[in-house]
Amino acid sequence: MHPYIHAQKNPDKPAYIMAGSGETVTYRQLDDQSNRIAQLFRSLGLKPGDHIALFLENHPRYFEICWGAQRSGLIYTALSSRLTPAEVDYIVTDCGARLFITSKHLADKATAPAAGMTGVANRYMIDGVAPGYESWEAAVARQPATRIADETAGHDMLYSSGTTGRPKGVLPVVERQPIDYDNPLLAISRKLYGIDGDTIYLSPAPLYHAAPLRFNMSVMRLGGTSVIMEHFDAEEFLKLVPKYKATHTQVVPTMFVRFLKLPDEIRSRPDMSSLKCAIHAAAPCPIPVKEQMIAWWGPIIWEYYGGTEGNGLTMCNAAEWMAHKGTVGRAIVGKLKICDDDGNELPAGEPGTVYFADGRPFEYHNDPRKTAESRHPKGWTTLGDVGYVDVDGFLHLTDRKAFMIISGGVNIYPQECENLLINHPKVMDCAVFGVPNEEFGEEVKAVVQPRDMADAGPALAEELLAYCRQQLSAIKCPRSVDFEAELPRHPTGKLYKRLLRDRYWQGRTTKI
Repeated sequence: MHPYIHAQKNPDKPAYIMAGSGETVTYRQLDDQSNRIAQLFRSLGLKPGDHIALFLENHPRYFEICWGAQRSGLIYTALSSRLTPAEVDYIVTDCGARLFITSKHLADKATAPAAGMTGVANRYMIDGVAPGYESWEAAVARQPATRIADETAGHDMLYSSGTTGRPKGVLPVVERQPIDYDNPLLAISRKLYGIDGDTIYLSPAPLYHAAPLRFNMSVMRLGGTSVIMEHFDAEEFLKLVPKYKATHTQVVPTMFVRFLKLPDEIRSRPDMSSLKCAIHAAAPCPIPVKEQMIAWWGPIIWEYYGGTEGNGLTMCNAAEWMAHKGTVGRAIVGKLKICDDDGNELPAGEPGTVYFADGRPFEYHNDPRKTAESRHPKGWTTLGDVGYVDVDGFLHLTDRKAFMIISGGVNIYPQECENLLINHPKVMDCAVFGVPNEEFGEEVKAVVQPRDMADAGPALAEELLAYCRQQLSAIKCPRSVDFEAELPRHPTGKLYKRLLRDRYWQGRTTKI
C-alpha cells in the first residue's frame, strides 16, 4: 500500500491534519507534492541510495518531503529540531547528505552550520529564506506533479539520540523494493493494532523520532488520517481525542505520568471512548503508572520494545501485561537471548544483556567498531539493554547497561528506584544514577524535579529517602537527593541522564 493509491480512491480525504493550525493535507495534495519533490530530487541529480537531511519542527511539509524521498529511493535522515548547530553539522556531514532542508523557524540554528556542511550541494528553507538557502516552495512549484519514471522505495536512516555518547546513524540493510511494498511494521500495524482506512491517529511526539515518523507513514500507507500535534501538551492531548474522535495513538511513559498528574477535574472531563488502541514504548513504564492508565483508558494499551535499529521487537497487550506486570512483551521479530558478560546464555529469571537472534540486520553508519560492539559472537544483536525473560518468555527490562551502578562490587540498576520515585505525589520527574564515592567507587544519587519547586529542600529530600527505604533494599536507595527545576529530556520522553551524571564526574577519567 502507498498514499498514491489512496489519492486515486479517496483524493479529498485528509492524509494528515496539523492539530494546532488546523491545516489539512489531502491524499491528492500529498501525492501531487511528493511527486513534485521527487521530480526536484531527480532534477538535482539525486539518485537512489543518495542521502538527504531534514532539520524541521513538526511542520505541514514534513511528510510531503518524506514521501518524495521514499518514492525516489533516497535515504532520508530526520534531525532533532533541538540540536545545536555543531550537532547539526556533525550529523549532516556524517550521513553524507547531498541536500538539506530546514525552516525559517529554525533559521538561527540552521544558518550557523550551513558553511561547514561538506558535500551538501543544495540547501533549502521553508517559510522564508536566509543566507545560504533557496526557497523550498519556489523550487518545488517549478516541478510537474507527474511521477518520476524510476520510482523505487527509499527509507529513513535515523540517528540515536545520543544519551550515551555521540549519535550514530542506523542504516538498515535492505534490498531494493517497489514503493508500495509491505514492510514488517505495516503488517503489525494492520494485524495487531487494527490500523486501517478508518483510523484517526493522534501523534503527539516529534516527527524526527523513529516511532512517530514510521507509524504515521504506516497510517498513510493504510489510508487513515493522522492528527499531528506541533508540541505535546497533556491537557491539549486529552481535548484532541474527542475533537477528532481519535482511534489510535502512540505515547511514551513520561506522557502517561503527565496525564496522571493533571488535576482530577481535567482528567475526567474529556470523552476518551473513541480510543481503540494506545501504543507505548521508548522506556520502561513504572508498574503503578501503567496500572492507573489501564484503569482509566481500559484494556486498549499495547506496549512494545525495540529500537531505531529495528533488529528485533517484543510486544504485549494489556491482558498479557496484567499477567506479567512490568514486561515489555514477547518477541514477535527475532528471538530473545539473554547473556552474561562472557556471552553465555542465561536461564529464565537471570538478568543479562538482551540480544535478538534472527532479527533484522543493521549497521551503524561510519562506525564499524560500534557495529561490532552490538554483535554477539554468534551474530546476535543488542541495543545495550539489560533484562531477563520469565518462564513464559516475556521480557522484563531492568536498565540500560551504560547506567548500571557498581557500588562496592555490587551491580545496581537504577530503573527500579526511578520507577518508585516517579510515583511519589510530590515528584514530577526524576533520574537515578551513580556518582563518585571514594570508598565504594560509586553511590546512588537521585535528581528530582518536584511538582512544586518551592518544596525543594532538605525536608523533601529526607521524605523521598525515607520513601525509598520503605520499599527498596538499602543498597538500591539513593544516598542523597538533589533538585532541579526541569530534567533534560528528549521530546520523545527519553531522559538525557548522561548530561546530569556528567556534572558529578567532572575531572574524573573513569567512572569506577
